[in-house]
Order: sequence, then structure tokens, then C-alpha cells
Amino acid sequence: MSISDARLHQIAARFAEIEARLASGTLEGKDFIAASRDYSELEPVAKAAEAVAAMRGELASLAELDDPEMRELAEEEIARLKADLPEAEHRLAIAMLPRDSADSRSAMLEVRAGTGGDEAALFAADLLRMYERFAAEQGWRFEMVSANSSDIGGFKEAVAEINGNGVFAKLKFESGVHRVQRVPVTESGGRIHTSAATVAVLPEPDEVDVQIEDKDLKIDVYRASGAGGQHVNTTDSAVRITHLPTGTVVTCQDGRSQHKNKDKAMQVLRARLFEAQRDAAQGEEAAARKAMVGSGDRSERIRTYNFPQGRVTDHRINLTLHRLPEILEGPGLGELIDALTAEHQAKRLAALGE
Repeated sequence: MSISDARLHQIAARFAEIEARLASGTLEGKDFIAASRDYSELEPVAKAAEAVAAMRGELASLAELDDPEMRELAEEEIARLKADLPEAEHRLAIAMLPRDSADSRSAMLEVRAGTGGDEAALFAADLLRMYERFAAEQGWRFEMVSANSSDIGGFKEAVAEINGNGVFAKLKFESGVHRVQRVPVTESGGRIHTSAATVAVLPEPDEVDVQIEDKDLKIDVYRASGAGGQHVNTTDSAVRITHLPTGTVVTCQDGRSQHKNKDKAMQVLRARLFEAQRDAAQGEEAAARKAMVGSGDRSERIRTYNFPQGRVTDHRINLTLHRLPEILEGPGLGELIDALTAEHQAKRLAALGE
């Protein structure tokens, strides 16, 4: 994907215009917010374009040297610039790709035990801790919204809110079925079992993104079950909300306050409805995006964590890393996420060039 010099000038002019508007002090309210958003979105593109323009300009100047001695001295610099320019142009092309409007948002993370009983619940807990540690490394805030614990310390299901800049962009390819192969703690014979857990990552909507009317909701309160002490088991603090038009059901029983559980359940409901709206609105584009690195559908196995061999394999990009402990501890997950993002970007660039 070649970017013309005219396009570079266009990007620079647009960025300078937005910069001048923000510096003028005349913008207020929504206009200031919109201009600030445009600035933050265009800034990486403008910087990449500036770097390419500078390298092209320097190459042109060196090529025009008439003095043979100066020309000889410049050959090394010309060779370096010619070697570095394609990478700079590639970075610009990546920066110019249309962005998912939800990439900058925080996200709701849902992890559920799949096939495998108690072992699946323990694996779901392992995944939740992995994402919590990765979030801490990124400087994000990780907060549990609801959890349904198993008898031996795992999670049948858990929902967390992850707040920070670019959370959804980093985690959106984590949705799908995660499979684990290991000897369960409950296995006395030392046999390897295969279990699974599902992960869903949903961009967190603003209230204006999803309009929910009271008449469309059926709200049930009931007595919570599971761990939590006597109070949880003797009061009607758990909340189940059904969105009647779509049949979407959300439950929350983690907190002791019925009011807090309702607020958290509404938070999850908004995220699920927002994701459904996005899929419907994006249509073919959403389908193409998901097809590039897997659909993200919960019925699809996207990754296998093999404990006996200490490896993690992402089946969508055929990448195997023999660093399972580091990945589950959080830091190693970044390499998988970067590889998935790079593959997605490469496919999009290839599609633009067709």
C-alpha cells in the first residue's frame, strides 16, 4: 500500500488544523470533546506521516547532490534511508487503517467453565487471574462484577470490568473457547484430562449507546446461593434481569446489596446489547474481521494450554509458545495478543491492496 506525497501533505494539514482549533481556546463543550477525540485519533497517523515525509525529503536532497565527494559520502546515508523507508511506510499504512470505533473503550470480561466439571471451573479461575495480572501490567483497573464460585475454588462463571485506554483493542481477540490439557488436582491416577472455558470480551458502552426502557425489562430477585456467608443465603439480594425484546438474561448475586447487584447486572446487559448492535450494524465488515483471526464464537476452540508440554497454541494463527507459566502469569500474554493483532492488520492491508 503506497501512500502518495500529496496524501502526506493532506494528513499534515488536517492535523495542523485540529491543533490550531484546540489551541485557539474558542471550542467548548461537545465541540472541544469532538476536536480532542479527532486529535488523539489522528496524532499517531500524523507522526507516522511526518517520519515518512522527512525520510523521502532527505532521500530527494541527497539524490540531488552534484559534488562527487559529497555524493560518495552520502551513499551510506542513502542506503540506510532506503532500507528504513519501507518499514516507516508500513507503520504509516497500519496507522491509517480504519479503526474499530470501540477499540479505545474499556471492556467487560466474561469467563465461564465449559466441559470438564470441577477442572473446567478451576481453569476458568486460572484464565480470570491471567487477565487480571495482564490488566495490572497494562495499568488498567480490574474489578469483579459478579462471580459464581465452584465448591473447590474455581468459577462456574465470572464477570469483570476492565477500565483503561485501549482495553477492547488489546483483548477483543480473546473471545472464544480456551482448552486446557493437564492432570487435575482431583485425579489420583495421573491421567491428563481435557477441559474448556469460554471467554467473551465486550466493549463497554456509554449510556447513550444503548437505550433500555423499563417496560422492556423483567427483574426478578431471589435468594443467592453458593459461597458468601449466612447473609447472602438468607436475603433476596440476587438479581436476574431479562431483556424481553431480545431474550437476553443477566444475573448477579455477588454483592450483598440488591441495589448494587441490579446496577452491575444492568452494566453487563448494556455491554451485551451494545455488542449485538455493533455486530448487526457492521454486517459484512464484522464478519470479515472475525474471519481473519477466528470468529470469536464461543463454540470455536481458539487456544490450547498444554501443561505437560508447557506450551500454549493459538490455533487461529498456528502460533505455539513454550512459555505457559509466563503466559498464565500475565506478561507472556502480550506476545500472543501482539501476534494476533499483527496478523489482523496484515490481512486488512492485503485486502486493501486487492
